[in-house]
Parts: sequence; C-alpha cells; structure tokens
Amino acid sequence: MVNKIEEGRPAPAFSMPTDNGGGAVSLARLKGRPFVLYFYPRDDTPGCTKEAIAFTAALDDFDAAGVVVIGVSKDSCASHAKFRDKYMLEHILAADDDGKVCEAYGVWVEKNNYGRKSMGIQRSTFLIDKDGTIARIWHKVSVDGHAAEVLEAVKTLA
Repeated sequence: MVNKIEEGRPAPAFSMPTDNGGGAVSLARLKGRPFVLYFYPRDDTPGCTKEAIAFTAALDDFDAAGVVVIGVSKDSCASHAKFRDKYMLEHILAADDDGKVCEAYGVWVEKNNYGRKSMGIQRSTFLIDKDGTIARIWHKVSVDGHAAEVLEAVKTLA
C-alpha cells in the first residue's frame, strides 16, 4: 500500500547520506525525536540560500524544543558541504541523490517556468513528530518568514 502524504499519517521511511562526511540520517534513527524535513531545489541559489540561513539562524530555538532540522535536495554530499561551509550552515543537509525520498514525499513535481516544463523539487516542509507521524505540511513554500512559521508550529507538538 502506498503511503498517502498528509497530516496525521506515518512519514515515509528514508535513509540519506549527509553533508558531514560518512553520516546518514534516517526515519528509524530519528524515531523518538521530532524533526523538520525541508526540501529545497538546489544548493547555493538565492531562495534556497535564504531559507537555509533562516533555519540556521533559528537553530538554537529548534534545539531548545528538541527538534532536529534537516534540509534535503538532490545535490551531492560534496555540494552540500560546500554550501554549508560557504554560508556557515549548522543544520543537517541530506543528499537525495536518486530522488526516491523526494518522490516518496511527493515533492518531485512537474514545474512550469515561463512555458518550459521540467521536473524539479517543489519547496516543501514536513514537521514530523516523535512517533514518526506527519504533524504539519507546507507545500509551495514562500521563503520569507517560513523558518519562524515552522518554529511556531513546533510549539504545538506535545
């Protein structure tokens, strides 16, 4: 049975390598801790950079709430490491090289850019509770104020 992506349903399982060299992040390893999984199109582009910097700026507050923050794109771990170092990002960046996690979370979509259609990541965020259930979903995210909005939603977790 295919897992339908909606609030209140179990989050799809995943395991992805991270920017810190040799580590991996997975749903199984995060069980018991709430976390934010935010999907972004590409490292070191204007909107993605602004979003990543905003999550890093709010990281102390997420940490205080016991919430892990993970950014996901199809970029490689090497690209993530350069992105992290260039902007002093402090949260986890995970590489979905084969796009399976993007597909599982329904963020790999057809985009229409000035009449040109292509596949890409729709900027989306998922707040997963400590039991692995999707507590909140944001699709077609507008970067401005988004990290603060997610942090506000974190406060509603029991």
